[in-house]
Amino acid sequence: MLIHPNFDPVAIALGPIAIRWYGLMYLVGFAAFFGLGRLRIARANSGRVSYAALDDLLFFGVLGAVLGGRLGYVLFYKPAFYFSNPLEILAVWHGGMSFHGGFLGVLAAVWYVSRKHRLRWLELTDFVAPLIPLGLAAGRLGNFINGELYGRIISIPGELPWGMVFHSPGAGPMPRHPSQLYQFALEGVVLFAVLWAYSRKPRPTGAVSGAFLLGYGTMRFAAEYFREPDDFLGLLALSLSMGQWLSLPMILAGIVMLAWSLRRPGKV
Repeated sequence: MLIHPNFDPVAIALGPIAIRWYGLMYLVGFAAFFGLGRLRIARANSGRVSYAALDDLLFFGVLGAVLGGRLGYVLFYKPAFYFSNPLEILAVWHGGMSFHGGFLGVLAAVWYVSRKHRLRWLELTDFVAPLIPLGLAAGRLGNFINGELYGRIISIPGELPWGMVFHSPGAGPMPRHPSQLYQFALEGVVLFAVLWAYSRKPRPTGAVSGAFLLGYGTMRFAAEYFREPDDFLGLLALSLSMGQWLSLPMILAGIVMLAWSLRRPGKV
């Protein structure tokens, strides 16, 4: 059995200014997005996407991810609370970001950039898809450092040598799955490796985007079986968590998009 290190969530304190590890993980994710995007362009794996388009993707993508992630959490997870306390929507330091909301925000940013640079929307989403997973990995590492979004209690103590006791309120003294690290590995490292390899060769338009939707949705759905459900929601219909219900449309959309794209001869 392991004990969570109980890291200080503040990485750097400069007087009244506190730089938190979770914020730094966002910066790492955006830096990975930008660096990998430039690498794809340099290796001619980007189709018609230019450096100027990448710059716009970074700027508007950051806005979409942050605003969409926050609004998604508000609407998907705690709408009654935030509608009763609207000023709390702005209190992002209290936590609360939704990947699925952030994903919708990024899609909106991609749509705008595609219009601005006269690119096809799917052409741009195919470019963006392999750049996202390492940012997701950084975010899950931030969750682990904060000791939040921990896993479910291991049914038989000592069953798994990596079972971990978290110090977070509500976690209790029982060993739990370090589900943040499961998601770091699956949604981050593994998904990145698969998409990066798959996108190195020309694929039909929409194929890489479909692979991302299917891959992320499936891995998130599986990882949710080890993650403790939000205490204010619990498990929903069919004993599935909110994260699983939000992942199901991604899985279905990925299957449909892959089937559609692989039947078309056009490549990017």
